[in-house]
Amino acid sequence: MPGGLSLVTGATGHIGNVLARLLSCAGEEVRALVLPGEDLTPLRGVDVELVEGNLLDYPSLLAAMHQVNTVYHLAGAISILPGNDPTLHLINVVGTRNVLCAFQQSGARRLVYTSSIHALRRIPHGLVVDESLPYDPDNPYGAYDRSKAQASLLVQQAACEGLDVVIACPTGVIGPHDYRLSEMGNIILDCVRGRPMLYIDGAYDFVDVRDVAQGLILASERGRCGENYILSGEQISVKDLIQSVQQALGTPLVKIKAPPWLGRLAARLMPSYYRLAGARPRFTPYSLEVLASNSLISSDKARRELGYHPRPLALTLADTARWFRENLAILR
Repeated sequence: MPGGLSLVTGATGHIGNVLARLLSCAGEEVRALVLPGEDLTPLRGVDVELVEGNLLDYPSLLAAMHQVNTVYHLAGAISILPGNDPTLHLINVVGTRNVLCAFQQSGARRLVYTSSIHALRRIPHGLVVDESLPYDPDNPYGAYDRSKAQASLLVQQAACEGLDVVIACPTGVIGPHDYRLSEMGNIILDCVRGRPMLYIDGAYDFVDVRDVAQGLILASERGRCGENYILSGEQISVKDLIQSVQQALGTPLVKIKAPPWLGRLAARLMPSYYRLAGARPRFTPYSLEVLASNSLISSDKARRELGYHPRPLALTLADTARWFRENLAILR
């Protein structure tokens, strides 16, 4: 590792808290940027320096980067609901611009930006998704995808202007320490609770959060300035994912496959319910599109240049199921 002080924005998020753990366990000094009053449960027991700040509060970013060597920028807003959400642009685009400006002013060594596989242009089935694809700021599938693409283009432009920055694009992230319950984390938690599983036919590429965090560290150490590295895992269907979790738990699960027409109907109707009830979205047009999209994704570049080696997905699912089972009390 390069050594020195590392700043992690979004440190209470899924990838962020695991990255902070890895860095701290390796003997690195870690500073975690957290929102004022934020729930710090994900960082409990992790040896980090906590600093309060906000991506839209530029002075707080400058203060957080004081004497920092490496900046890992993970903070962002996520939404799978249809329609435009101004918060996505504000946090993901304007916030990233602020981080880049503060990074330049701070004199830190390198910035590693966590983008998303969804920021890249969609391509048809049968073609391989890799780093040759451009970021698509006009992506028609969702405001989140567009905001991440726009932010990634800002980081690329910063590299052209002489800043030492690297971009990483994870696929679907799953794994332990999922305190805030990601979409797939919610599904695995339902398996652990023994609830009947209504699922939609489809597949995607999922990767262990611990391997993504390690990939970010490798990008800091070995990544080439201005380059993008896809951090992917394995392609798996939703049905096989549930079955793998069932095998890890050693308990039977009731699995019900929703017919395509029901999935489409739910995707159209449920977003209004989610907004009214303030519930976590699951069935939306975006989630259906992702599961039906091309998930033939290559991490060859990251393997070749960074030494990135994700673990088998079956091991990830077993570890994740075990973690949820052991932490049910704090996730209720």
